[in-house]
Amino acid sequence: MGTYTYPTFPYRAPADLMAGAPQRKPLVIIGAGPVGLAAAIDARLQGLEVLLFDEEDSVSFGSRAVCYAKRALEILDRLGVGDTVCEKGVSWNVGRTFLQEDEVYRFNLVPDAGHKRPGMINLQQYHLEEALVKRATELGADLRWKYKVVGVQPLDDGARVMVETPDGGFEIEADWLIVADGARSNVRRQLGLDIEGHVFKDRFLIADVIMKADFPAERWFWFDPPFHPNQSVLLHKQSDNVWRIDFQLGWDADPEEEKKPENIIPRVKAMLGDDREFELEWASIYTFQCRRMKNFRHGRLLFVGDAAHQVSPFGARGANSGFQDTDDLMWKLALVMKGQAPDALLDTYDADRIYAADENIRNSTRSTDFITPKSKVSRQFRNAALQLARHHPFARKLVNSGRLSVPAFLVNSALNTPDADAFDGNMVPGAPMDDAPVRLGGQDAWLLDQLGNRFVLMVFADRADTLDPSWIALAGELAAGTVPVQTLLVTAHPGAAPSGMTVLYDRDGLVAQRYDARPGTAYLVRPDQHVAARWRRTELGLVRAALARATGQTAAVAVDDTVPA
Repeated sequence: MGTYTYPTFPYRAPADLMAGAPQRKPLVIIGAGPVGLAAAIDARLQGLEVLLFDEEDSVSFGSRAVCYAKRALEILDRLGVGDTVCEKGVSWNVGRTFLQEDEVYRFNLVPDAGHKRPGMINLQQYHLEEALVKRATELGADLRWKYKVVGVQPLDDGARVMVETPDGGFEIEADWLIVADGARSNVRRQLGLDIEGHVFKDRFLIADVIMKADFPAERWFWFDPPFHPNQSVLLHKQSDNVWRIDFQLGWDADPEEEKKPENIIPRVKAMLGDDREFELEWASIYTFQCRRMKNFRHGRLLFVGDAAHQVSPFGARGANSGFQDTDDLMWKLALVMKGQAPDALLDTYDADRIYAADENIRNSTRSTDFITPKSKVSRQFRNAALQLARHHPFARKLVNSGRLSVPAFLVNSALNTPDADAFDGNMVPGAPMDDAPVRLGGQDAWLLDQLGNRFVLMVFADRADTLDPSWIALAGELAAGTVPVQTLLVTAHPGAAPSGMTVLYDRDGLVAQRYDARPGTAYLVRPDQHVAARWRRTELGLVRAALARATGQTAAVAVDDTVPA
């Protein structure tokens, strides 16, 4: 008896898409996993018509991706599903690492107060997908279930897509095609596009068990525990009293044998004890892979998520980096499709997300090498680091049980305007923005909830009622531009909003602190909540130049063709 009832989404016959030979659509997405659905939702928020194909008619089977990091939750807030995910999921910030039975290391993902979202939410992927489907449907995305894409032909001005359905096959053309069909991407394989990197020779068993336990909502990782000697084990709490347990098996393990309940249950009993009642809900075997495509953009075809890059599960970098892909892509694609930015802007999706993928691959590879050492020397190093970490803080930095997902700081992006003024702190051009509590219209609110889906000029002032009139004139000019920019005023004291501005009262002073701001400081923020530029004092010409650069009007874009080590 499981904890989840899988929905069946309605199939619609393709008669409306088969009329004409073939029809042309502005945007088609292949794959209704979390990343493809996020792209569809974002497209609708940007005002784009979108058609999505998926060969199944339900959510994914099994818990699969379960850990969603703070930045992914902030993206889901922007998409309109953050509250649903956080209310259903299990919140945690603390992770603990053990050697045998002794704790050797612990961390806190959000040690500072003043953030809307926790470091992580654990939630089975099927819950997340169901929430995303509901949101995409509400926004008017055209979701087609039981539509299997069997071929893609790139065109100079788009792509031709061959589709099979229960009522026959048809072809359709797309101005733009987003490929989100997962790690075993049929589109990538059919087009003969390379995916290069490393497959690690180790296997892990996932066992989802239903049980009532008073363990805290923390991430627990064991090296060489007495219940699974010479291997590693990971424990996570999910919603509905489902617990995820990962058992390292070794490369010689037989995947089919290890998935059998009669072999899984003794492992779980050895861990939990004979007196603990539990029920096995789902199991799977996986191997580590750290690979990526050489390029994520191929003309009018744009690859996202696992279709473009893959990492090992430890560190929760898969789905989280996929959400960041669409977060980066969709505002750029919308500007290009609306004629507000040149086609070359999409080359920065390729360059910036390859940079982020390589960072994820490096961290994931290091975690994998530590968790599953493949030589005598590396095992000795790993064991020595664990032994020292029990008593010596310096060694705890060497313990790597999966460096957890953090967003990429796109400091080398061609869209950034370099600093001309001195700033302290982390909010450099290319950084994902930090959240902070504010007051809006007399009500408590959060900074990041006021940003996203558009360019924003965030201006800091002591008071709204003493603001220099030149700022009000600047706000009007920016709002009327080809790419509109909204001006957001952050004040040290509450007050009424001047014409054309939204005023946020910096309730606890944390916005000014985290952005090293004083009166007159201004930040230009991208639609994906990354910093594009910042100044101590600014004027219309500077903002316009930074906006032109951030929208690809003046930036020289370099595409990285390197393959990760």
